[in-house]
Amino acid sequence: MGILSRTSYVIRSKINAILNRSEDPSETLDYSYEKMRDELQDVKQGIADLTTQKKRLEIQKRRLEENVEKHNSQAREAVQQDRDDLARQALEKKKSKMSQIEELETQIADLENTQENLVEKKNKLQGRIEEFKTKKETMKARYEAAEASTRVSEAMTGVGDEMDDVARSIERAEERTDEMEARSEAMDELEDSGAFEDALSDKDSIDRELDELSSSREVDSELDTLKAEMGKAPAEEESDTADEASADLDEELNAEGDVDVDAELEDAEVEAELDELKDDES
Repeated sequence: MGILSRTSYVIRSKINAILNRSEDPSETLDYSYEKMRDELQDVKQGIADLTTQKKRLEIQKRRLEENVEKHNSQAREAVQQDRDDLARQALEKKKSKMSQIEELETQIADLENTQENLVEKKNKLQGRIEEFKTKKETMKARYEAAEASTRVSEAMTGVGDEMDDVARSIERAEERTDEMEARSEAMDELEDSGAFEDALSDKDSIDRELDELSSSREVDSELDTLKAEMGKAPAEEESDTADEASADLDEELNAEGDVDVDAELEDAEVEAELDELKDDES
């Protein structure tokens, strides 16, 4: 086998495989049924044309027969008129018409035989078409049932082209989801560590740490206040509180003593000035 022959064979085999995969038995059966109906229609059309032709020959035969009768009458009349020459001419035409009639009868007989054969073939073909129609519908029903059963089985077992696509889409979705979750956790970790500076904030990492310490102290102070209100302050804190209260009291007493001394000094000075004014007036 030469290269071209092998190439042609391979191409034909591949085309045949593609056609087999894409072939739908239901469509093929319907197409075959339509082709058979077209053939039946052609046979019917042929019978109709043949019958028309036979009718035309029969009409022509009747006309010739009428001419034969006419020529026979002409011959009789010519004999009565002692015109043998005219009688001979009429009889010659009658003979010619008789010969044409015989030929037409032969053709008509042949057409009738052909017509009968075509009618017989038409009846057989019509019977085959009816039989094929029954088988076609049965085969289509079986194929559709098998196809539906196959689809259900593929769906239940997870095989088939569509289920493969579904499985691949689910797998891709899971991979994408895992990737996005990992990225989200990475962003949260980097943000908590301060690796990413807020583009809208003018605070650096030191400012943020100081803010956190201040916030922590405020929480501790509020916690101590809450414990003190509930009588759960530690002993050391109560001692410190007492010391602070004593110191505050001393400061208040000292402040009050200083105020009294200053007031006495101011009163003495006022009295001295009043005495001086009295002396000047006297």
